Amino acid sequence: MKVHSTKAMAARAVDLCAVLLYAGPPGGPPAGMPAGPGAGPSAGPSVESVAAVLRAHGETVVPVHGAGPLHGAGPLHGAGPVHGAGPGPAGGDLPVGRDVPAQPVSPGVAMSPYLDEDDVAAMREAAERLVEVLAAPGPDEAAGLLNRLLAGTARPPRLTSHGGTSPWHVHVDSRDDAPWAEWFLASSAMALAVLLAEHQRVPGGLCASPGCRRPYLDLGGGSPRRYCSARCAPRERVAAHRSRA
Repeated sequence: MKVHSTKAMAARAVDLCAVLLYAGPPGGPPAGMPAGPGAGPSAGPSVESVAAVLRAHGETVVPVHGAGPLHGAGPLHGAGPVHGAGPGPAGGDLPVGRDVPAQPVSPGVAMSPYLDEDDVAAMREAAERLVEVLAAPGPDEAAGLLNRLLAGTARPPRLTSHGGTSPWHVHVDSRDDAPWAEWFLASSAMALAVLLAEHQRVPGGLCASPGCRRPYLDLGGGSPRRYCSARCAPRERVAAHRSRA
């Protein structure tokens, strides 16, 4: 699977939705929702956990902690690793109060891909909108949701190589250094829309296990999947058997 293929972008979208909204392992409760009767809310996603998913999908990301924006610092999507040590974004000083790793801008690129708590919060809002697509009862409803997302977020398609640091690929966000949430929502909506058109079905769903409800990608040609993993299906069968006993 290539990093910039439609399937890869959709898989990245689903994995990001899972970590942003369902911070626990497969079968766990959604982030911020009770784990069970009498249980308190689970913790939301950390910057590190979201960064780990982004890196697993080939994105360059530098986790940042602390309050206040990094002016002029935007994501560098799919541009490869950042090497060495050097100055902050665009050669400027880093704002006081930020715990920023000593990572430079990649050669020939003006922005460094800092990810902070505000970015994660905005990405979580985007994930909530994308999950609505996966939860749609059929392709007509999913297409309507995707059309609204694309109308409000996507920009005219453009080719980019991120200053020669990656192969040429299509973006539908506003610019290479667009905010993480804008890039995430626009690219994910585009990928899901293409897959819906190709397969004429919702390209995924939410786990049928009431205690899980994690998103999953479903591009198979047979009956639609109902569970996110091999773990949830047998657990539900065991629970159903015990309820009948």
